[in-house]
Amino acid sequence: MKNVFVAGHRGMVGAAIVKQLESRDNVKIITRTRTELDLTSQQAVSAFFADNIIDEVYLAAAKVGGIYANNTYPAEFIYENLMIEANIIHAAHMNNVQKLLFLGSSCIYPKLAEQPMTESALLTGTLEETNEPYAIAKIAGIKLCESYNRQFGRDYRSVMPTNLYGPNDNFHPENSHVIPALLRRFHEAAQRGDNEVVAWGSGTPMREFLHVDDMAAASVHVMDLDNDTYQANTQSMLSHINVGTGEDCTIRELVETVAKVTGFSGDIRWDTSKPDGAPRKLMKVSRLHALGWKHTYNLEQGLQHAYDWFLANQDNFRG
Repeated sequence: MKNVFVAGHRGMVGAAIVKQLESRDNVKIITRTRTELDLTSQQAVSAFFADNIIDEVYLAAAKVGGIYANNTYPAEFIYENLMIEANIIHAAHMNNVQKLLFLGSSCIYPKLAEQPMTESALLTGTLEETNEPYAIAKIAGIKLCESYNRQFGRDYRSVMPTNLYGPNDNFHPENSHVIPALLRRFHEAAQRGDNEVVAWGSGTPMREFLHVDDMAAASVHVMDLDNDTYQANTQSMLSHINVGTGEDCTIRELVETVAKVTGFSGDIRWDTSKPDGAPRKLMKVSRLHALGWKHTYNLEQGLQHAYDWFLANQDNFRG
């Protein structure tokens, strides 16, 4: 029986990882809420690891938010994320936890990285300004894992997901990311019988999206790889693995699929006075495919699953 600590189990990714692990007979899942354990406190985290026998750690805990939050609270984003990952990784090492998986973000890559973005693009250019503090913290997490591996022979791995969506996402009308925001907006328009929904931009930018259950499955897959296989497909100072579909779609295709899933039959009007953002953001996932994992949800299936979850939980998203 393995004792597995999932840090951040109430978040979208952490909850999906717990769901993956719950199906296994040989795993005892250990979790703590934010009120039970302050991950930014070195003393509290050290005491927690000392008091519990832990064999593996999934480090999914993080302070996350959209562009507005990242721009408004940059100090909180860099401080809290640095503290969380430093405390957990160091305490894991000090208590002889040999295996750990750190979850990062595709924002670690330079703003003008060549598309599709490969793992080797890390630290080759300037980061996107709005979320630079968060990205710096996530890069530090990768390098913490690599440093403990190099100095102490630990087996601490890192995965970098593309844009995620699915159950337990944030469907707040102002603060959510693009897919939950669209699902909610088109759902409400369909319920009201609106004739038109306005979408921002031209619809031509291309984006990649991954269902969170696929992300969780990929995380467990990477954690389960034997060390020889993992090391044969990575490098000691470039050890992180991109997790995505390796496929992208236009924002127009995304919006039209959301309309289909939510039953909205009116017109979609594109407000081209609104910004488009980067023309393309796609992860190269050949390293992950070489390690034997590929996504299962296509976009329409994934959006339907996410919408079904929203419908079942929409009372939590009033206002």
